[in-house]
Amino acid sequence: MTIQPSVCPHDCPSACALDVELDAAGRVKRLHGAKEHPHTQGIICAKVARYTELVYHERRLTTPLKRIGAKGEGKFAAIGWDEALDEVAERFRQAAERFGPETVWPYQYAGTMGLVMRNSIERLRNVMGYSNQLFTICSTVGGAGWLAGVGSKLGTDMREIAQSDLIVIWGTNVVATQIQVMTFVTQAKRQRGAKLVVIDPYRNATAQKADIHLMLRPGTDGALAAAVMHVLLKEGLADRDYLAKFTDFGPDVAAHFEARTPAWAAEITGLSVEEIVSFARLYGGTKRSYLRLGFGFTRQRNGAVATHAVSCLPAVTGAWQVEGGGALINDSDCFRQLKKSLLTGEDAARRGVRTLDMSRIGAVLTGDRRDIGNGPPVTAMLIQNTNPMVVAPDSKRVRAGFLRDDLFVCVHEQRMSETALMADIVLPATTFLEHDDLYASYGTSFLQVAKAVIAPQGEARSNHEVIRALAQRLGARHPGFDMTGWELIDATLARSAFPGAEELARRRWIDLAPDFETAHFLKGFGHSDGRFRFKPDWGDATLPVFPDHAPLIDEPDHEHPFRLVTAPAHSFLNSSFNETPSSRKAEGAPVAMVHPADLDRLNLADGATLRIGNKQGSLLVAARAFDGVQRGVVIVEGLWANADFEEGAGINLLTSADVIPPVGGAPFHDTKVWLRTAYRDG
Repeated sequence: MTIQPSVCPHDCPSACALDVELDAAGRVKRLHGAKEHPHTQGIICAKVARYTELVYHERRLTTPLKRIGAKGEGKFAAIGWDEALDEVAERFRQAAERFGPETVWPYQYAGTMGLVMRNSIERLRNVMGYSNQLFTICSTVGGAGWLAGVGSKLGTDMREIAQSDLIVIWGTNVVATQIQVMTFVTQAKRQRGAKLVVIDPYRNATAQKADIHLMLRPGTDGALAAAVMHVLLKEGLADRDYLAKFTDFGPDVAAHFEARTPAWAAEITGLSVEEIVSFARLYGGTKRSYLRLGFGFTRQRNGAVATHAVSCLPAVTGAWQVEGGGALINDSDCFRQLKKSLLTGEDAARRGVRTLDMSRIGAVLTGDRRDIGNGPPVTAMLIQNTNPMVVAPDSKRVRAGFLRDDLFVCVHEQRMSETALMADIVLPATTFLEHDDLYASYGTSFLQVAKAVIAPQGEARSNHEVIRALAQRLGARHPGFDMTGWELIDATLARSAFPGAEELARRRWIDLAPDFETAHFLKGFGHSDGRFRFKPDWGDATLPVFPDHAPLIDEPDHEHPFRLVTAPAHSFLNSSFNETPSSRKAEGAPVAMVHPADLDRLNLADGATLRIGNKQGSLLVAARAFDGVQRGVVIVEGLWANADFEEGAGINLLTSADVIPPVGGAPFHDTKVWLRTAYRDG
């Protein structure tokens, strides 16, 4: 047995350092967390620990394929790499000759967070002048809300949680999505007697570990935050000196909060006045209070406004001033020193090229002029690192777009995903254990590098190799196309004044955490005046001037009395791992968690099949009686494949692709629906 170092590439804030266990034959046996890593501390999630199920999956793609049947039918024939790449390049060339280069839309997201494998497709896009992509499907909304107040993507290092007396986890199920947070919470509880408060619409695995769970209605987080600030100001729990020195707080802001009473918020959130006041007093009376904000509560039509309101809390109490105090949603600015132009080709980007919103892929592919503008239709795509047939909202429209006969699609994947089933050409992709890459993070401060641990399975090739081969065939020129992945890493590090690739590999990681004063904004916040902004410049007149609840959500009505939240399942990561045996066994099957009283009112039994729907369609799913939600709230965890639902339609059939102000984003957890007895027409 041998141990090789690596880094987890998945879309999680941690970027865990890994020790990969290999048997005598060189096969991967199991993955472990690196014990000496200051953040990982030897702990990783179960789904990554069992990564061999994915690497050696019986349906792993190992050869290029060409579609020989109808789109989505699943009939393909094996072909060689040269034939596959030649056809992709020729179809891209033909499309560009007919409509111009904007007709080609490379489409990707964070199936890998490795900087080489994620960004190579961007280099091709920029050099060729293909349509740009607005990356809105995950963190855009939360980022906008955070930046509105704080001004930079920094915050209190999560390792300081161990020094906190109160930890508030707001809108994220970290037990499932970032387990290391709970490592530090456990340390704080044992060493300091810290309390854990979880704010979330349902009793998930993290809420089950909380001392206090505030189970509010979805989309009402801004109201709760505003009422907490009302109490802090009214009861002398605000740090007035800090507010005067570090923020734009003034009489107008104070007057606004006078009307945001706990009684006002109770009507909106469904919490009691007592719960709101008690939490406000606990938070205001605990200087070492740490807010870990997640992206879950941001995926509402008012998500940016809610994020900003929550981010105001440590500015009111002055918690930023102390160790273990403050907040964090994203600390990707730790990596601002990285110069990525070799990776992304941003230095070759053409002016005036249109940008298409990835969350609006259904509208884009069906030719909605509000999305594609006056430019050409999208007639050719290369898809890497994502599975839009499952993960994108408004999936009925997404499917209709992919079914177009005039749309050529190449999907580069590790498995035959539902998006790959819609492709004309499917290319087998490496896993992270089979290629070299460089890793930053958005939840920790460690720059890491990893070499390939095993050889590619079958004929699988990495993203970078595929992009290089297409660039050669298309006549694309850029220095990044002339380098191997390892050479790209080394050159990028050199340009960024970091140690070289081999030295970083020897050291395994470099901690880029800013000093205490920078991370706690004691030198000023990220805005030009150095002040935290209670009055953000949204650039959108429809959004509130002050921290508030914005009534923009998909409110229930007579026809749609329930609110649907599509939360992440513990054993999946978006659609990743939803095909591995252990994850499927752990999750069982798709279910809708509904309050028992709501099931009784609908004459539905626990375990019965129900139909859930709205104007976009309906689907069948088993009901589970669950008292860990307020009445009128439905939780469907996922993402399960569409094929795992009885009628072949997954949960994103119901979610909207409406644009969240001010910068875009998909309101996955903001959907009004009805519930009915199964087989009743919807």
